[in-house]
Amino acid sequence: MSDFTHFNENGRARMVDVTEKSETQRTAIAAGRVLVNRETFELIRTGGMKKGDVLTTAQIGGIMGAKRTADIIPMCHPIFISGIDIDFEMDEEACAVNITATAKCTGVTGVEMEALTAVSVAALTVYDMCKAVQKDMVISDIRLLKKTGGKSGTFLREE
Repeated sequence: MSDFTHFNENGRARMVDVTEKSETQRTAIAAGRVLVNRETFELIRTGGMKKGDVLTTAQIGGIMGAKRTADIIPMCHPIFISGIDIDFEMDEEACAVNITATAKCTGVTGVEMEALTAVSVAALTVYDMCKAVQKDMVISDIRLLKKTGGKSGTFLREE
């Protein structure tokens, strides 16, 4: 079990000790999408959803989700996030809301989980805002696109 950092000497789960790690500037970019039908797409695009502005609400939800990542992901370290931004692209051809989140910090552990959580919560918020109109929306393709900083350096997804 000594090779598995998330387990103690008794084989039980633990939060990894990051005391000896060096602080570095870290970034993570994650993405995902919500597939909707044409009616829902137009209501989002034109601001006609009865619950309000879908993308503004999803932006706030995603940021709030990123800030609470350590509360909902077991063994995830609470970190000081120095910045989080979420972008939305309305893909008319695919009838999709594409979501990209960028998280930044200076610290001893990365912000990948915060970026992924931001995308996930933003996507769930889009679903929640639109479910009265459409129940068969699909949340998909949530993934890490890039991360920088730390001992492992840069990761860049090849798509």
